[in-house]
Amino acid sequence: MTTTNAAPMIHPPADSAEPIKTIQLNDCKITLLGTAHVSKASADKVQELIATGQYDAVAVELCPSRHRAIVNPDAMAKMDLFQVIKKGQASMVAASLALGAFQQRMAEQFGIEPGAEMRVAIKDAQTAHLPVLLIDREIGTTMKRIYHNVPWWRRMNLFAGLIASVISKEKFSEAEIEKLKEGDVLESSFSQFAENEKDLFQPLISERDEYMSARLIKECQENNYQHILAVVGAGHLNGMVKQLQDNTNANPNERIAQLDTIPPSSRWLKLIPWLIVTLILTGFVIGFMRSPELGTSMVVDWVLINGGLSAIGAAIAFAHPLSILTAFLAAPLTSLNPTIGAGMVVAAVETYLRKPQVGDFNRLRSDTTTLKGWWHNQVTRILLIFILSTLGSAIGTYVAGFRIFEQLSTG
Repeated sequence: MTTTNAAPMIHPPADSAEPIKTIQLNDCKITLLGTAHVSKASADKVQELIATGQYDAVAVELCPSRHRAIVNPDAMAKMDLFQVIKKGQASMVAASLALGAFQQRMAEQFGIEPGAEMRVAIKDAQTAHLPVLLIDREIGTTMKRIYHNVPWWRRMNLFAGLIASVISKEKFSEAEIEKLKEGDVLESSFSQFAENEKDLFQPLISERDEYMSARLIKECQENNYQHILAVVGAGHLNGMVKQLQDNTNANPNERIAQLDTIPPSSRWLKLIPWLIVTLILTGFVIGFMRSPELGTSMVVDWVLINGGLSAIGAAIAFAHPLSILTAFLAAPLTSLNPTIGAGMVVAAVETYLRKPQVGDFNRLRSDTTTLKGWWHNQVTRILLIFILSTLGSAIGTYVAGFRIFEQLSTG
């Protein structure tokens, strides 16, 4: 891509606090409108700008998944839980639902649905027969990159904080409200429960500034748009202006591909489960070599502790009795095979025994805003069964493992 004149032209509206910056890239002009995701004024400003007829495309801070949720809110009812569980996406779906529930709590306090300006942008662009450009990175990819950016020993705290934010009844303080108005909706949501916001900034804000800027450059290069209106959260405005000014993305497709890549897990983290299995099996062998009674005692402890804790996790989630029994029987076996988890087996059995109804999917949005709702709705209950039975089995593996080697040291 050739070097271009990217000097920003700032147009502060007389009747609105929404910042606007326009950047010229060769023959393409990009107007960035910084919005507050919880402000009706932002939605009104989007409507006003599109009505001027100055733009031939409207870009929005949405990924395809979030866009589908807006234009087709019933799409969740078509979710195949079996496939979600099989692909190991249950935790990610649960986190997405919890995030949506947190944003719903914002909506109830402010009296406006977060992202209202995005809905207006989509609707008014379609009415004006303008293409809608989805420039944000997939939320699933962003969440996975956040997960990999947080040290492994704090990942459970991050997820627990996300769930805790759902059931909190506290109102947002004035300082938090101002932060919500100035920032990005995902950043605002995560920062409520993140221990260290620095862990989140790179994948949540900085990378998305780069990603959305590269997407805009790509659209300018490939579609010859004359003037694009980009509706983004105010928290992204300065970062995107800098990216577009520097204009260092000679190949935006290459940078987009890099930012879409999920970082691989550390090799040693992948080896830990196999090392644990090796140690446990070695303990069994040594136990039986010493005496059949000792070996049998160790196996019984392994089954009772591992299976028992997994079954307790399933029971806490109010699983079907047969699912609880499945957790007890499956956990001791799956813990010796890192390629499959107890939660996957238990959740699959629960889905077969208690297949969610259409009404469960339709109530997801409201049910996920309360602790009772998560247990009452069969969709979220299956997700909880997966998570809690998996957690129980994981704890059981370590507890039973220590018990086995305790018997070896005293036997």
